[in-house]
Amino acid sequence: MQRIRLRYTKRGRLRFTSHRDFQRAFERALRRAEVPMAYSAGFTPHPKVSYANAAPTGTGSEAEYLEIALTAARDPEQLRVLLDESLPAGLDVVDAVEARTSGLADRLTASEWELRLDGVEPAEAEQAVAAFNAAETVEVQRMTKNGVRTFDARQAVVDLEAHGTTSSTADRPTDQPCAILRLVVRHVTPAVRPDDVLSGLRAVADLAPPVPAAVTRLAQGLFDEETGTVTDPLAPDREAATAPTAGTAAAAKAPA
Repeated sequence: MQRIRLRYTKRGRLRFTSHRDFQRAFERALRRAEVPMAYSAGFTPHPKVSYANAAPTGTGSEAEYLEIALTAARDPEQLRVLLDESLPAGLDVVDAVEARTSGLADRLTASEWELRLDGVEPAEAEQAVAAFNAAETVEVQRMTKNGVRTFDARQAVVDLEAHGTTSSTADRPTDQPCAILRLVVRHVTPAVRPDDVLSGLRAVADLAPPVPAAVTRLAQGLFDEETGTVTDPLAPDREAATAPTAGTAAAAKAPA
């Protein structure tokens, strides 16, 4: 059985696609592309697809991940192309590798987000960000299925910066000036989402954008403490694919 790991995007209007909607669209794409899927056992078999840490509905993303199990080997890049052609524009499969290591979900420990605040002056955003970063704790509230929950939104944030120009990778890009926030947040329990950080900015600095923020996940993976960046979670699989095996290494060292 071969396992393939894929990175896909949610762009433009497709950011409003729920996770369940994407699951249905992806399963249709698997059938359309005639992918030799492995299925679960039981009375209602399902294709073996593992989703990892999907972005909330309404947010764009450049870094969503899943893993599929196949009954026959396929070239990852050819499979990526077939699936990308079978999905609607905006749900784009942009990377594929053969799974050669374990624990993909364990490598998704942090996310980098971009938040576009239309109608907010960059100087106002910078002041709010400074107040948030200076605070030891920032308590926010969120409605859950068990009622209102209060938690600290500050401790999970490892980096928060304000800028005054838009990014070409952001969802719903525009040429108009506005405030751009770059946010790196650890995946903790309870999860701290970009809207929780916005609630925190409102709490500490009364920052209230006149329109909803356009939120895009730019990356997710392991957080590198030395560089302060979120690393590619598929890199270990690529490295394992190019690493020489023990037999190959021994043959290379053998005298001619």
